Amino acid sequence: MLNLNEIKELIEMLDQSSIEELDLKDEGFRLQLKKQSSKVHIAEPTMVYDKATPQAASTPVVPPAGQSQTAEVNTENADVKDEAFHEITSPMVGTFYASPTPESDPYVKEGDQITSGKVVCILEAMKLFNEIEADISGTIEKVLVENGQLVEYGQPLFYVRPE
Repeated sequence: MLNLNEIKELIEMLDQSSIEELDLKDEGFRLQLKKQSSKVHIAEPTMVYDKATPQAASTPVVPPAGQSQTAEVNTENADVKDEAFHEITSPMVGTFYASPTPESDPYVKEGDQITSGKVVCILEAMKLFNEIEADISGTIEKVLVENGQLVEYGQPLFYVRPE
């Protein structure tokens, strides 16, 4: 179950994105958010309490100071897209992190060879850190988002040239 601060953070992320509706379901919990007149409101909250133990969150990764956390599609890279490339897209709304900690190297960079199942980044959503794995083997041609940037569901994160 989400606490009040997590719900507020989710509302802010939804408000900043182009997503119109979000329906979040978990064991014993449902939260439905819809935008209306450019404002986010809770449409039909439903909370069912049960004895399920919440999953522990990972240690937070903080983006370097001064890096943007706004949701924006990187249009300058749009001309790089080619039918020969495969897109690795965001499976959720969240904050993109290129590395597991601010001090460590990124999981992948342009020119790296990857295999299917390799972790390519982390997406943080509601204090949960989700490792995103490549769904194809190939070469990273372009990293489309900046570290610490808020990304939307379905937004391309990487272009990969398949093997």
